[in-house]
Amino acid sequence: MEMEVETKTQVEEIMVGAAMEMVEGSKNGGGAHPYAFHVSGPRNLSSPNWRDIINSSWKNANYKRTVMACFIQGAYLLELDRQENKTGENALAPNWWLPFKYKLTQTLIDERDGSIFGAILEWDCSSALSDFILIRPSGAPRAVLALRGTLLKSVTIRRDLTDDLRFLAWESLKGSVRFKVAFDTLKSCALKYGSSNVCVIGHSLGAGFALQVGKALAKEGIHVEAHLFNPPSVSLSMSLKTLGEKAGFVWRRFRSMLPSGSETQQNTELGDQNKAKSAVLKKWIPHLYVNNSDYVCCYYADPTRNQDGIDGGRKENLAPAVHNVAEAAVKLFVLSKGNQKFLDAHKLEQWWADDLELQTVINNSKLISRQLKSLYQVPAS
Repeated sequence: MEMEVETKTQVEEIMVGAAMEMVEGSKNGGGAHPYAFHVSGPRNLSSPNWRDIINSSWKNANYKRTVMACFIQGAYLLELDRQENKTGENALAPNWWLPFKYKLTQTLIDERDGSIFGAILEWDCSSALSDFILIRPSGAPRAVLALRGTLLKSVTIRRDLTDDLRFLAWESLKGSVRFKVAFDTLKSCALKYGSSNVCVIGHSLGAGFALQVGKALAKEGIHVEAHLFNPPSVSLSMSLKTLGEKAGFVWRRFRSMLPSGSETQQNTELGDQNKAKSAVLKKWIPHLYVNNSDYVCCYYADPTRNQDGIDGGRKENLAPAVHNVAEAAVKLFVLSKGNQKFLDAHKLEQWWADDLELQTVINNSKLISRQLKSLYQVPAS
């Protein structure tokens, strides 16, 4: 009798264990790769269909943000596929753009180590026609330049960290070979398809490149849509500039107490002319997606100081939509989930989560002003 009870208990334990293994297997895709689209990709996201001809999903901001994040994940996986020699059906990257009717037309290669740091994805007419989508949905870009961030792999870590340190030291990525490759590629796409049909996107270090490449292109009068996820905001040069700005504030206060005369009137007239010219130039408005718990990008959402360097406001997020200060404009979206770990707050996956709740905020962020200030400055005549 005791043996029967013991045997029954063992059978129950085996059955429970088997059931738990099935549950765990279903969670990780039955042994599938953790970066496979059906394992870690967005849920409840439908592919384009013939109805999009009339009412495009791309007009929905949440849908567009999700797809853009998926494209960047594809750029990451292009390099991982290369490192792991995954090709054809084994490749992970294609499934992150194929469901949305896009195809890979070009990869951006870092000549220093041969790594893939970006990709051009274009609307796939043939794939769309197979699902009776006769035309490209309204709001869907003709071409997208997707730029990945840092990969802590032995093959890429050296060059990725070199560019990370470049931004940390100088708050600029123009000295990198990746900047020139990305700029030339984006400009070529804009001239080929029209700037309104092209988009540049990036995450982390890739967002830093996307911001500076998009800004450099905007200076030439070519304005492309930009979506930047967790863009880097911390640099040593920023701290040095802050010290210089404080000294400049003291000097401006002292100078304001001196007699001005006719020079002030002349400067005012020139200032009005520059403002008028700047209003014409002000067309490029990038989209920034930041997490308050991510110290890499959180300073974009920090209402630090006003133009005179004085502490300029509370740390609560405010609405409405477009941040416009010191003649610089962005659409800033902030995710706040309390005290998150850095790796969770910085990961790309959060931007296609089902429970994502964003605040569209407007703050007196001096960091945003400085990043875009050179774009709207009018050269002296």
